[in-house]
Amino acid sequence: MNLTEFIRLSLQEDVGEGDHTSLSTVPENSSGKAKLLVKESGIIAGVEIALEIFKEVDPSLSVEVLITDGSQVNPGDIVLTVSGSDRSILKAERLVLNCMQRMSGIATTTHKFNIKLEGLATKVLDTRKTTPLMRALEKMAVRIGGGHNHRMGLYDMILIKDNHVDYAGGIKQAIRNAKAYLHEKKLTIPVEIETRNLSEVEEVLAEGGVDRIMLDNFNTTDLKKAVTLINKQYITEASGGITLDTIRSYAETGVDFISVGALTHSVKSLDLSLKAYK
Repeated sequence: MNLTEFIRLSLQEDVGEGDHTSLSTVPENSSGKAKLLVKESGIIAGVEIALEIFKEVDPSLSVEVLITDGSQVNPGDIVLTVSGSDRSILKAERLVLNCMQRMSGIATTTHKFNIKLEGLATKVLDTRKTTPLMRALEKMAVRIGGGHNHRMGLYDMILIKDNHVDYAGGIKQAIRNAKAYLHEKKLTIPVEIETRNLSEVEEVLAEGGVDRIMLDNFNTTDLKKAVTLINKQYITEASGGITLDTIRSYAETGVDFISVGALTHSVKSLDLSLKAYK
């Protein structure tokens, strides 16, 4: 789904047959201004999305951006102003806020994780634990916050997880099946495999044929052993319940990436509002 389609479907969901409140209370030809006001400190994200929403709702709306994506904001800051038809501003208001509040919450959370990794080579990754149909926006917010994107979906990487391994009959068979599939389909997407312990890491190293090894739910001691064992033969990724308080200790093992589902699946939206003004 492209951005225009997302915006149109979201507006249809919200507006339906018409914004009866605005249609009944606001004169048709009245015009005014509104400012997007920050009510909580964080990293702003979604400004570019807001511009597209305003444009889709009413191309005649005039928007002035005062603060760009990725900027630190504080209560009282004004991110942008919009002027034009009052009804159009009201129609766009909730979708703009819903997108920007969520994206800014994700960017703010990602930024906090990123700060914990300062001075280390390890990078923080998002996951597929995203809101349906908002994945592209949420992953954009991760990038704005200084993080990195894992695969976008099931189509751009083979990620052999524990259930795949068990259904396939083991690590070796799962890898061999994946390699045969790629050859048959003439695909060049990367292959990652999840491991649950050091024994499984050794199995992967013996078989080869992957691009990345995920080390899932390893404690820091075993993670360090695994990273040493892999010895940069493959990209390494740690996952599984890693928090803001623990990410630094995991990164100090030398792992290349740490994936954190909490970047997108349980963030608190940043408090923003759109206020009319003279």
